Amino acid sequence: MMESFYTIQGEGYYSGHAAYFIRLAGCDVGCSWCDVKESWLVEQNQLVNLDELVGQINNSKANRVVITGGEPFLHDLTDLTQKLRANNLSINLETSGSSPFSGVYDWICLSPKKFKLPLSENYTLANELKIIVVNHKDFEFAESEAAKVNDDCVLLLQPEWDKREKVSPLIVEYVKNNPRWKISIQTHKYLNIP
Repeated sequence: MMESFYTIQGEGYYSGHAAYFIRLAGCDVGCSWCDVKESWLVEQNQLVNLDELVGQINNSKANRVVITGGEPFLHDLTDLTQKLRANNLSINLETSGSSPFSGVYDWICLSPKKFKLPLSENYTLANELKIIVVNHKDFEFAESEAAKVNDDCVLLLQPEWDKREKVSPLIVEYVKNNPRWKISIQTHKYLNIP
């Protein structure tokens, strides 16, 4: 694990909700815009006792846990998610979908990357499809990925933080012309929430 902390979910469908974040170490995707590159290497991070971690979560007021990374599915998450579920915690997951899924979840945010696409079996499990928009070409990618998820999946377009001033107007126009999509912004960065 790289870190864990109680905060406010800043992006996606559950933006604005209180959540306890578990950020797992290790990533084989390596997005150039990643804002947590220090999570990529497993060797620089620590193993944790699951009972102690669940105790910390229970000592907070959290009723929702977000498992993120890095890429969480580089690890078998069965034991972790079973312990969280046994403690009546809702479990959200954020993943690129490029590795096999393990564990149980209440909500899965799938955020595909062009350079390492999700495994085909992971698309139908997504509750939320979040596409990071860096330039106008990403709308075509978004549509190709949306064709692979289930009909109930929430479709979100999110400006890449460093390109937000350039791409946000493009996203606004795209959503106006394609109203099945919604906009996700990184509210935690605007509000300086860790």
